[in-house]
Amino acid sequence: MSADITGLTNAAYIADYLDGMRQITDTISHQAIDEVIEALFAVYRRDGTIWICGNGGSASTATHFACDLTKATIRPGRPRLKAMALADNIPLVSALTNDNGWDVVYLEQLKSFYRPGDAVVGISVHGGAGRDKAGAWSQNLLRALEYARENGGVAIGLAGFDGGAMKELCDHAIVVPFDTTPHVESYHVALHHLVAFCLAEKIAQLEAA
Repeated sequence: MSADITGLTNAAYIADYLDGMRQITDTISHQAIDEVIEALFAVYRRDGTIWICGNGGSASTATHFACDLTKATIRPGRPRLKAMALADNIPLVSALTNDNGWDVVYLEQLKSFYRPGDAVVGISVHGGAGRDKAGAWSQNLLRALEYARENGGVAIGLAGFDGGAMKELCDHAIVVPFDTTPHVESYHVALHHLVAFCLAEKIAQLEAA
C-alpha cells in the first residue's frame, strides 16, 4: 500500500473523500434542486437567457454549465436554450475590472446584455460569506444576483458551507451541505450536469407532446 509524504495512505484519503460525497448525496435538498430545474425551464419557455457567473474554480464550472445548457439541450424542431458564462470574454472582463473594479465586473456586463425574464446563476463555494486580502468574497456575484431580482428576472445560487449571503439573496438556491472546498466544487459539477440533462429531457418531452 503506497503512502504520501504526510503518512496518510492513498486508500484512506480516497475512502474519506468519497465518503464525503456520499454524505452530500444523502443530505442535499432534492426540493431545492427541483425548484432550480423548474425555474430554468420557465426561463427557456419564455425565451430568456441564463447568465452564469463564478470566481476561480467556480468560473470554470460556470463555463462548463453554460456549454452543457446550450449544447446538451438541443432538440430538433425546438427553440434552443440560451446560456452564457460571464467570465468567458477575457478582454471585456479585464477592461471592466481595470476601469470599474472586480466587484462590478459581472454587473456591468448584465447592464449591456440582460433582459427582463432572464436568469442569473451565481456559483460560489462560500455563497458570499467570508473575506481575504482583497476584501469580502464574491461581491461581484451578489451584485449580479441583485440586479436580476431588481430587473424582472430570477436569481439562482449554487453554494456550499451554510449558503452564505447567497442563500438569503437568491430566489432559489442549492446549498451543498459540506464544509470543504474540493467537495463543494466537485458536487457543483455533478449538480450542473443533473440540471442540464434534466432540462434536456423536459425539452424532449415538449417535442413529443
